[in-house]
Amino acid sequence: MALTSGGMNMKWLLKACFTVAVFIIVSSLLITFPLKYINPIFWSWQLQREFNPPALYPADAKYHWVSIDNISSSMQLAVIAAEDQLFLSHNGIDIESTKQAIDDMIIGKRFRGASTLSQQTVKNLYLWPGKSITRKAIEAWLTLLIEWQWDKQRILEIYLNIVEFGPGIYGVEAASQHYFGVSAKQLSAAQSARLAAVLPNPYRFSAAAPSTYQIKREQWIRQQMRQLGLAYLRPIKLER
Repeated sequence: MALTSGGMNMKWLLKACFTVAVFIIVSSLLITFPLKYINPIFWSWQLQREFNPPALYPADAKYHWVSIDNISSSMQLAVIAAEDQLFLSHNGIDIESTKQAIDDMIIGKRFRGASTLSQQTVKNLYLWPGKSITRKAIEAWLTLLIEWQWDKQRILEIYLNIVEFGPGIYGVEAASQHYFGVSAKQLSAAQSARLAAVLPNPYRFSAAAPSTYQIKREQWIRQQMRQLGLAYLRPIKLER
């Protein structure tokens, strides 16, 4: 019996959906899996800054990759204390905060970040600025992929090496040398908290001249670091 027009359309639609799904999965794996072993030489956030530089962006950006073993434990703890204290216990996404952020977008309320360190790593590596639901969905998908493929230490290592600590200052090694004249491995707890305090907005906040708000935030980060303790990092270090 010949297929009806409706049946043919349904078969074509299912085939198209399957093809799109396979393309999305394969392309997503191609851009995420290699970074489990290979350090990124460029990333989306950096490229956007280079091609469309904001005010204060320098002519020559600063960047120097270092392994997680060459980043002080204090700095690792500071960024977790400041940005994502549930880093070890979630699968990449803070479900409740993300749901609330999406609900706020739908009804037109002020957007809230709701981003874990894993989501921020994805945003810096692959995505563009924006607050759309589509972008948030892509971010969530890629975040789940890197959480599945990488370990927490690799996520933290990449994040600390690509995040912007000041205009054109990428990664903790470049930041520690620029602001304090020491390597990332030599950063003290106080210096680490100061760097972590600028991460919400490295163009508004400066580690060189902290505002009253930043100083209070540094103090809060130091308190959170003491409460978490360096033992918090032990499971991350045991992953390798």
